[in-house]
Amino acid sequence: MPAPDDAEIDAIADALARLRALRRPGGPGAGRPIDPGHAHAHGHGPGGRGHRRHDGPDAGDGPRGGMGRMAGLARLRMLEALEAASRPLSVGEIGEAIGVDQPRASRLVQQAAELELVQREADPDDARRTRIALTDAGRRFAQGVRTERRAALGGALTVFSDAERAELARLLGKLADAWPRD
Repeated sequence: MPAPDDAEIDAIADALARLRALRRPGGPGAGRPIDPGHAHAHGHGPGGRGHRRHDGPDAGDGPRGGMGRMAGLARLRMLEALEAASRPLSVGEIGEAIGVDQPRASRLVQQAAELELVQREADPDDARRTRIALTDAGRRFAQGVRTERRAALGGALTVFSDAERAELARLLGKLADAWPRD
């Protein structure tokens, strides 16, 4: 089967990222970001939380890291949100962008600052407020993970026909658009 093109990979990756960033409406786990189809593997099941060890910039994301799977995924979503933003973000804006409450976003910022992935800056419009910006190391890390993810997704999509890839992209986009928001 032909290899997927960049537009297909980007459309599918975008839909998956939007689904991961959404919150579950009501009930147990409300307010926690979701990762469709991977709840147990990504920390919603036993043993997914509570590991707190700082091992460097890639700590906490899978076999490379040490802060626990959920901490690593949430921190990665934070880095990706900062990279996508046109300006540094407040802690509240980060929380909103990645689907966590402000105290959780504040802890993620603190962890990332300790790992030198982000830095705090004074808000030019209000010196009482702080904005969060990526460091060069944070930007390189987020870009590296995105490149690895795109390569893995591209490889997995090679088993799909052109029509199947187009349909998958369409359906995932439709699901992400229709998912209930708060």
